[in-house]
Amino acid sequence: MKAYARPELLASTDWLAENLDRPELRIVDVRWRPDGTGRATHQAGHIPGAVHLDWATDLVDVSLESGLFLLAGPDQASAALGRAGVGNGMSVVLYDDTAGLFAARVWWSLRVYGFESARILDGGYGAWTGDDRPISNAQPNPSPATFTARSQIRMRLTTADVRGLLGSPDVMLLDARAPAEYRGHQGNTRRLGHIPGAVNVPVAAMTKPISQRFRDGDDLRTMLNKANVSRGRRMVCYDGSGVAAAKLAFVLTLLGHDDVAVYDGGWAEWGNRLDLPVDR
Repeated sequence: MKAYARPELLASTDWLAENLDRPELRIVDVRWRPDGTGRATHQAGHIPGAVHLDWATDLVDVSLESGLFLLAGPDQASAALGRAGVGNGMSVVLYDDTAGLFAARVWWSLRVYGFESARILDGGYGAWTGDDRPISNAQPNPSPATFTARSQIRMRLTTADVRGLLGSPDVMLLDARAPAEYRGHQGNTRRLGHIPGAVNVPVAAMTKPISQRFRDGDDLRTMLNKANVSRGRRMVCYDGSGVAAAKLAFVLTLLGHDDVAVYDGGWAEWGNRLDLPVDR
């Protein structure tokens, strides 16, 4: 884990194997499928002891009809995490099989509600099985836990918040989407382009394409330097729906940035509103 400022945010397969039986450690499988088969994927095989969490229903405000993946309120999040056995004073390792995207979204959700002791398994489920680690299809039945949400409001922004920050010299807007979407060449919203002043930092390249492990800290810093991302400013990350943005927020935190927020409404909300400014 060379050159990371916060290496404790990542768990290697070696570390997890050594700590697998710690009673205060909860392993959470957040593999997700748009067709709703994520739980079946977990049942077919998972890291021993891992519980499944469906981030898109458990940690998203399902009362909304907008189709946006906005973070669930504290009561819903606390109940879902408590059912998964994630409680106060515990440590959590999160994993997926999609280059850390959904693990990062859950990591950010936990951070918004004051839970600091969460790691992402570097390389996810593929790294675990690729290292010939054991898997299980036993269905864990964790004891319910108490999760007390303590909202960290600076870590999550609304559309009104972002609009109010436009033009601020103390804030850097980071667009984690692919360059074609950022430039307005692709997309499925009413308008295409990006939020004025935003810099494009595509998050897809921040993990290695085959192993899905995060790139070394020096490589990640080089990517950020090319986008003129510097320390000392507030970082606001967005993408289409707060998933790639959460991964970018994770990378920034891993590298030592300490004032990082996610706009989870993202371009899905901004690009569909005709009253908001857009650049192409």
